[in-house]
Amino acid sequence: MTPSPASPATAAAPALPVQPPQGCPFDPPAEFARLRTEAPLSKISLPDGTEAWLATRYADIRAILGDTRFSSDTTRPGYPLSGMTGGATTEHRGFIRMDPPEHTRLRRMVTREFMVKRVEAMRPEIQRLTDELCDAMEKRAGQDVDLIEALALPVPSLVISLLLGVPYDDHELFQRLTGTLLSRTVTDAERESARAELRAYLHQLVSAKEAAPGDDILGRLIAEQQVPGEITHDDVVAFAALLLIAGHETTANMIGLSALTLMRDRETADRLRAEPALIRGAVEELLRFHSIIRNGPRRAATEDIEIGGQLIRAGEGVVVAVPSANRDPEVFADPDALDVCRPNAQHHVAFGYGIHQCLGQALARVELQVVIGTLLRRFPEMRPAVPVDEIPFRSDMAIYGCHTLPVTW
Repeated sequence: MTPSPASPATAAAPALPVQPPQGCPFDPPAEFARLRTEAPLSKISLPDGTEAWLATRYADIRAILGDTRFSSDTTRPGYPLSGMTGGATTEHRGFIRMDPPEHTRLRRMVTREFMVKRVEAMRPEIQRLTDELCDAMEKRAGQDVDLIEALALPVPSLVISLLLGVPYDDHELFQRLTGTLLSRTVTDAERESARAELRAYLHQLVSAKEAAPGDDILGRLIAEQQVPGEITHDDVVAFAALLLIAGHETTANMIGLSALTLMRDRETADRLRAEPALIRGAVEELLRFHSIIRNGPRRAATEDIEIGGQLIRAGEGVVVAVPSANRDPEVFADPDALDVCRPNAQHHVAFGYGIHQCLGQALARVELQVVIGTLLRRFPEMRPAVPVDEIPFRSDMAIYGCHTLPVTW
């Protein structure tokens, strides 16, 4: 097919679809299904008045994420900025907003911390933390319990705090600040205030660790990388911010959505209870099914590139619709159905694809496997305490999930 250049818009492009269909809180925006067929690469308008390409087809999305000519650098011309990207600045920028070779150099410094073998060694500790939280929940039998507050947020928050050497007593602070940073409804001033407050907290934390590095990720970064001069104090702060936010927000929301899904699908839940060996595959299917990153990843083309027969010019931005890719019927049969025995569920792109694929995916998998397996085993009668249409879903946030999830048993 001959590539066709983007034509000037004769009318304002539509905004990025973000709302799930009415009555279907688990499904991605219905518009994605139409776009995958009719216009898999189409123009959308951004809040700042600029336009970008929206990619909705699995093959195109893998091609974009796997091609380093699409830049993750927010300072590149045409990069489709959003509030959570932190703006077009290099100050306190994490390595996920960088391109090779700097991205490669910095990512390599923490890759070993999240390798499968190292994460698997943490499974008993993650199980212990989960059991303790479930013990506390059991004492509240007969009451309504917010599963997000009681379990979904504490597990990944405790684990990432332990890994980074962040005092868990500070978890309410960083959860409040990251909630503001990831909100799509707060003002720019509120978001910048939260960013500054988090930065000040992390500066203080890193300074304390510089004086007495501990046996944790930040301590090792200081001793092995900062002291020899490979990175600076500000680089360690940027590592801390990235890992702290990524380490609890995404997994917490996946736990909540997964639990709610299985509470509403008794047949699948009973099968997983009867065959716990299926839980690993079920986690992959739940990741595909929910795809909680609803407005990205984002890239900017650094040269003219043809994707799926469409020419994307240098300096044009691209927003990748991961939930659309993971519901593409060309890849996943009956994609809107949850099938915990789906043979190719692991081919989802919920963790991204290419060199920027989620660093902590092995940790997220173990946390989800442990928490979901424990909930199924210990709370077989757990059910939502309110109708689904009364559960406050995070349609206002960059990461989808439930703000609260009242349950009883």
